[in-house]
Amino acid sequence: MHEKQKLLSRLPSVDEILKSSHGIEWLKKYPRKYVLQAIREFIEMKRKSILDDRAAQNSDEMMPAEIETAIRGLSSFSLKPLINATGVVIHTNLGRSILSEKILENITRISGHYSNLEYDLALGKRGKRYTHVKRILRDITGAEDALIVNNNAAAVMLCLNTLAKGKEVIVSRGELVEIGGSFRMPDVMTSSGGILCEVGTTNKTHLHDYESAIHDNTSMILKIHKANFKILGFTDEVSIEDLVSLGKKHGIPVMFDLGSGCLADLRPYGIHNEPVVREVVKTGVDLTTFSGDKLLGGPQGGVIVGKRALIEQIQKNPITRAVRIDKLTLAGFEATLMKYSDEEKAVRNIPTLRMLIQQPHDLKKRAQSIAKKIKKHVANITVQVSADSSRAGGGALPEEDLPTYVIALHADNFSAHELEEKLRKGNPPLIARIKDDTLILDMRTIQDQDVDELLEGIRQALSQETS
Repeated sequence: MHEKQKLLSRLPSVDEILKSSHGIEWLKKYPRKYVLQAIREFIEMKRKSILDDRAAQNSDEMMPAEIETAIRGLSSFSLKPLINATGVVIHTNLGRSILSEKILENITRISGHYSNLEYDLALGKRGKRYTHVKRILRDITGAEDALIVNNNAAAVMLCLNTLAKGKEVIVSRGELVEIGGSFRMPDVMTSSGGILCEVGTTNKTHLHDYESAIHDNTSMILKIHKANFKILGFTDEVSIEDLVSLGKKHGIPVMFDLGSGCLADLRPYGIHNEPVVREVVKTGVDLTTFSGDKLLGGPQGGVIVGKRALIEQIQKNPITRAVRIDKLTLAGFEATLMKYSDEEKAVRNIPTLRMLIQQPHDLKKRAQSIAKKIKKHVANITVQVSADSSRAGGGALPEEDLPTYVIALHADNFSAHELEEKLRKGNPPLIARIKDDTLILDMRTIQDQDVDELLEGIRQALSQETS
């Protein structure tokens, strides 16, 4: 006990550490609050190790490094950039679509200055923020009018709350989807105040099912694109064209929730299972809703396009203000949408589209180039290039297997799961996938600017001892 008391008495005080050369430097570089917290936690950790007879495990020489590591952890941002090596292009957990430099430049330009967000420069009076993207959305989609809110679930709820509150909305039972985060269409419907009227069965719904359900309290026919799943086999569903005709016959608006908003025709690139927004609008559908951060490739948002009279009605709903987008999102949207004025350039310059249409031979060349660098700069690892498949992700293109090339890594001293954890906890974090007890780096989602950090991350991970 006497020896423990001697060791405890030698512990430096918070003030002593603050006045040391290290403490002075920390106070210059980091917030005082976190410097103090790290020092106090370090002293408390040392005190406990002495009392638990573990003092030898914490040498004084390690003190500055341990404290600074703790300070960096406390003062660093929680939200941070990372390297996506999963091959999932629109990865919901990793932030979905990434934005191009040109789009980011516009966001920076607008956010660093005052802007005409809600000011009409021509008239010299208050304007509306939605006017900044209405024209370009009308041009791209062919719709009469447009509105953007903060996500597609909000867009759907806003339309239903405006047009169907207290009234029935007819939906095929096979289209009652669940989206990310366990949000289900029936729940969205209930929250909007609309009354769900299910028709048909899980695998088959016919036109007469819809028509038989129409009565005086019917407010809308809603079709939902099965963007994140597919029913195969003995199936049948009613086309949007037939539903539009039915809606006109009975004077009922028809709405199509696309989920993912595909503004570019991806069929020339081998992707055939996603409706193009402008082709949907051409059917005469009254309202169409879709996401801005999935196949559109922009920031998170929900787009509503359709008949002007309905859009104007929706825009007057008080909930519109609660779900409106801010100036940064609006700046990103406008810059993204402007790229669609030239569709051929859009698929090359919008990162999400560019990654989706990458050809296998180009991915193979990238894999071979990066594999060569890993072999040259990293020891104790086996590197192999092989063919595989990627996914679009984000609840889009559920049937599409995208041919890709991957780098398979086998570390001499670590299992695949140990290596995955070390890379995930690196700086920057590298998120990969494991297949057949092998760590896989998919070339589809690794950006050119990520390669040097990827190499360093693998090297650092392999230099660490197994915990």
